[in-house]
Amino acid sequence: MARAQRFLPANDNRGKQVQSAHLHAALRHFAQYGLAAADHARQQAIIASDAGDRQTFEWWLEICRALDRRMARQIDDSAQAGG
Repeated sequence: MARAQRFLPANDNRGKQVQSAHLHAALRHFAQYGLAAADHARQQAIIASDAGDRQTFEWWLEICRALDRRMARQIDDSAQAGG
């Protein structure tokens, strides 16, 4: 009897998933800023963080996450470390 094998996808995007509202905002942001969209979202998140605006920081972090998970992870790690 043959055993069924299950394979994980090669990109294996496990982890925090982007919500639909953030995905739509990220797509609009990409349409406006093109390949610089993730970096622009990162800059906006940093500005919000420096201003102490947690809600705006979270919004831009999620847009950045939709565009570039690695960049968003670096911002999030830095914010949690207090820097």
